[in-house]
Amino acid sequence: MRKSSDGFLRYERRDAPKRPVDQRLGDCAEIELDLPSDQLVQQAERCMDCGIPFCHSYGCPVNNRVPEFIELAHQGFWRDALELLHSTDNFPEITGRVCPAPCETACTLGINQPPVTIRQIELRIVERGFDEGWIKPEPALERTGRKIAIIGSGPAGLAASQQLARLGHSVTLFERQDRIGGLMRYGIPDFKLDKKVLDRRLKQLAAEGVIFETGVDVGVDISANYLDRSFDAVLLTVGSGVPRDLPLPERDAAGIHFAMEFLCQQNHLVSGNDLSGQQRLSAEGKNVVVIGGGDTGSDCIGTANRQHTASVTQIELLPRPPQQRPAENPWPTWPQVLRSSSSHEEGCERMWSIGTKRFIVEQERVSGLSCVRLEWSVAEDGRRTFREIPGSEFQIKAELVLLAMGFVHPEQGPLVHHWALTLDQAGNIAVDQQMSSSRPGVFVAGDAARGASLIVHAIDSGRRAAAAIDEYLG
Repeated sequence: MRKSSDGFLRYERRDAPKRPVDQRLGDCAEIELDLPSDQLVQQAERCMDCGIPFCHSYGCPVNNRVPEFIELAHQGFWRDALELLHSTDNFPEITGRVCPAPCETACTLGINQPPVTIRQIELRIVERGFDEGWIKPEPALERTGRKIAIIGSGPAGLAASQQLARLGHSVTLFERQDRIGGLMRYGIPDFKLDKKVLDRRLKQLAAEGVIFETGVDVGVDISANYLDRSFDAVLLTVGSGVPRDLPLPERDAAGIHFAMEFLCQQNHLVSGNDLSGQQRLSAEGKNVVVIGGGDTGSDCIGTANRQHTASVTQIELLPRPPQQRPAENPWPTWPQVLRSSSSHEEGCERMWSIGTKRFIVEQERVSGLSCVRLEWSVAEDGRRTFREIPGSEFQIKAELVLLAMGFVHPEQGPLVHHWALTLDQAGNIAVDQQMSSSRPGVFVAGDAARGASLIVHAIDSGRRAAAAIDEYLG
């Protein structure tokens, strides 16, 4: 029976519950709990059956057919909903956990009400698929004999690997780290993405024929010439790994680190890896300052709190966002509004319109930051500018400073230089409409071509690159 179209009038939005803060700070387990099944059905009934579903036509980078899978789930056709979900998204159990859900901000209901809980419904569909045993390997019935090398095992590389393997091609996925997953493995904290979720899906890819080669630094351990000789096509999905630095005096002092150094080490520890030969980056008992207000900075806050920091402060150059959409930021565009993550709920002081002037160092270790408050304005050409407010200088105590200001471009390593790949103005690897680089047979997908972005963009890019490679191979 088809659901009614007025559920949004009868039911309020309900988000998935979370574990209590005092409980979750004692471990690194996922914080989000399941929404009860009866409430999930009510949430599905809030979908409006709107004429133009902006949730997928505008909001979803992987083009999930949102109203359709919500309708199927509401009717109890969970397996059909899962099949529809998998037709556009290889890893809904991952996007259902860590995607910021632009589909929800583009939901028509979101014009004047809280939008449908699309992400939670997506997650429950795929988790039911695993529970019921519906998700199984889908190996190709015939092999093409064509060999493809994929460099980098993040979401773009994994999505492309699965697509190409199912088309019958021989796929070898190379990863520099000791385990597959890229930043999903060592960049995203376990309290957001339990790595058992990733491993569960990797078993499916391996059974479908994808060959995983870990601990291989391509361009160093194996050469570009080897790739040219051994494979019919190469796909680079190396991510956008060069972080944005803050080149101030005393930058090289001990205690100042890029965010990913801190997050990756914590994920290695949670995974049980031996780091006895490395310097331990711990927030325990320290005053921590996170510079940067995005998701990476938020992950640093949650990790620092779990390491029992003395205090954690997040500073942001930009002004504090408004609580509601401003007039120049209308629906269905991504709302530039104030967001608080689960990590912020666990304890953090947040400061906006703050410029960092210098690092304060004592005995070659950072002990604080010298900062200044900023005043923002709009220039005649429409660009936002700022000026330092005279007399607003102040200091923040800090024994650990984490730089979480985003990423500038992919590493431009041996493969890029050997093949003389063309770069765009931002330093990303330039591609055409077919995801092909300036060298025939070498394709690029994900952040390496686009710049640092969302996991859903990477999955979509990997799928499009796989289709382009399949066409290239004839």
